[in-house]
This record gives sequence, structure tokens and C-alpha cells, in this order.
Amino acid sequence: MDDLGHLPDDPERVLDVLQEVRCAVVPATLHGQRLDRVFAQLVPEFSRSYLQQLIEQGDALVDGRVTTKVSAKVRLGHQLQMTLRATPQSQAFVPESMPIDVVYEDEHLRVIHKPAGLVVHPAPGNWGGTLLNGLLAMDPKAFDVPRAGIVHRLDKDTSGLMVVARTRQAMDALVSLIAARKVHRQYLAIAHECWTGPSTRHVDAAIGRDPSHRLRMAVVDLSYQSGKTASTTLDLLAQGDRCCLVQCTLHTGRTHQIRVHMAHTGHPLLGDAVYGGAARAGLMRQALHAWRLAFVHPITGEQLDLQTDWPADMASALQSLGLRYNLQ
Repeated sequence: MDDLGHLPDDPERVLDVLQEVRCAVVPATLHGQRLDRVFAQLVPEFSRSYLQQLIEQGDALVDGRVTTKVSAKVRLGHQLQMTLRATPQSQAFVPESMPIDVVYEDEHLRVIHKPAGLVVHPAPGNWGGTLLNGLLAMDPKAFDVPRAGIVHRLDKDTSGLMVVARTRQAMDALVSLIAARKVHRQYLAIAHECWTGPSTRHVDAAIGRDPSHRLRMAVVDLSYQSGKTASTTLDLLAQGDRCCLVQCTLHTGRTHQIRVHMAHTGHPLLGDAVYGGAARAGLMRQALHAWRLAFVHPITGEQLDLQTDWPADMASALQSLGLRYNLQ
């Protein structure tokens, strides 16, 4: 390995030579799990796909023996060791001070109001300046929780409420609540075209990768394409000039679900160029706001029903479009 006093000039090569050996003992909670899943829990700052690569190339030891099978099952007490090499993703897990609007907090969790334009989690093209970086700066305990406690996401240009765990116990419980569809999430959307038909629509349409545009999602037929079932309830709140205000209630949490389902019904969101929505009324981002989040606190049992007001850009657009609706 190169002497660290003489690091190579190539930044990619620098990442290759910076290494760390991480050791752990398999706890009872991970007994019987796949090796890649266990490392994903124990080393959360790296993606599971990257950890799988390390395992397959012989960088993982189980009780001192090289194990290259990612699906190998581990047992309670197994001694694990992995040689980690720095990546842009791992180096992204650093605290960065930023204003974070906290709507509710206790020792177990926080509910925050994410502004439009803020990326939730580091990813290619956005390795810094994300909500995760801000959470690490706000609360040192966030380093002890995978992904700084982030259990669900909002798109970069979607504003609104998110719940974030502060402990591992709360995180596991919140993930279970979301999987069981016991976290009630409602969004407000300003969409193109006047609404026709019943004021309430239930959209049950599977979503998968758009075969003709890999950066988009689309409604798909599961008989012929891969995807996941998706369900959204749409309620008309107000009509305007070739536009409408709709409340969207998620029953599943697929990527771009509301944006895809709204476009599928002929009502793409204002400002959502990816799914056919043009900019209007000064909105340069998709007109989508997560305004309400309700769930039973997974630790205390308290019923939480949290709401937030319109962001300034959507409030201005509503006034410009003649759409009137009082959130209260």
C-alpha cells in the first residue's frame, strides 16, 4: 500500500488506499441473517451493494475465514471482520450545520419540516449538503443510528413532514409501522387540468421503472414488467382555471408514487417536468407538499397527528390560480 505521507494525485486512487478494518460480533438480533444484511446493519455508512462487492472479492472474514458468499448465514457470536475502503458515499457521512425546522421531538424521534430543494440522503451528484448531514450536526446520537435515523424520504423538490428516529429501537419500530401501513401520510398537490368525475378516486396501479426512460417511474402491468403494487387515494379540494387542488393519501410508499399516479389520471403536477407538468403560477418545482403525518408513537403509545402550513411558493401559487382552501 502507498505510504500515507505520499498519497497519489488521482482522487479515485486516494480512495483506494485509505482502508479500515471493522470488527464486530454477531448479536442475538442478527442471528440467522444473511452476511450482507448483517454488514449493512453494522456498517450503515456504506451501501449494501458496495458491501456485497467487498464480500465477493474476499474482504470479509467470519471466524477468521474468508467468506465470499453474500447469502451465507451468520450465527450468534460469530466474529466478523471486513476491510473497508473509503468511497464518496462513506465520506459523505459527515456533520454539516444547517437550519432544520423541528415540528415535534422527544428522546425517541423527531418530526421535521423539509423544505423544497433539500436532498434527504447522500447520493451520486449530492454527496454533501443533505438532510442526513444536517441531522448528524444537530444530534451527535444520530451517528449511532443507521442513516442518521431516516426511515422514509421525500423527493428533493417535495416539501413537508418527515419522521426521523433518534434511537435504534425507535427506528426499527417506525420501519415496521411504515411497512404495516400504520403511518398516515397526506400530501397536497396542485395539478393541471380541471377535475372530472367523482371527487374521490382510489388509484390502484403498480409502479415500476419506465422501460423507455430509465430516470422515470411509470404505471406498469405486472404480468409483463417488474414493479410493485401501489395505492393512492385522491380527494378533490378545489377547482381553478384548468387546474385543481388535490389531497393525496398514500397507502404504499413507492418511488415518485403520487407524481406517477397523478400523471396517470391526466393531472400531472404543476412544475413536474419529469412527468409532463409545466411550470405555472411561479412554481418551478413539483407542486407537492407533505402536509400531514399521523401515527401512534412506537415507544410511548401516544397518538401523534402533526400538520404544517403551506410553503410560501405554493401559497403564492394558490392565490395566483384562485384556488382557496384553508388547511385548518
